[in-house]
Amino acid sequence: MKNTKQCPKCRGRKIIRIEGDVRAYGAGNNIMTGMTIFSAVKVQRYLCCECGYSEEWIDPQDIPAIKEKYGENYLK
Repeated sequence: MKNTKQCPKCRGRKIIRIEGDVRAYGAGNNIMTGMTIFSAVKVQRYLCCECGYSEEWIDPQDIPAIKEKYGENYLK
């Protein structure tokens, strides 16, 4: 949805971007990569307002921090 501006499930075009956020105690839509909220990586959501399908995306510049924290345990 982020790239096509269209829902892959229903082909709807009413897509909302919900910005990731970081709040106290790690609350919010994020991935913790360290001990403080300053190391959290925000996760953006894209929501189809026609069927309710949603996707989550991480900015490419934040991926190295996640790989460093969680290793490179790729699915096989």
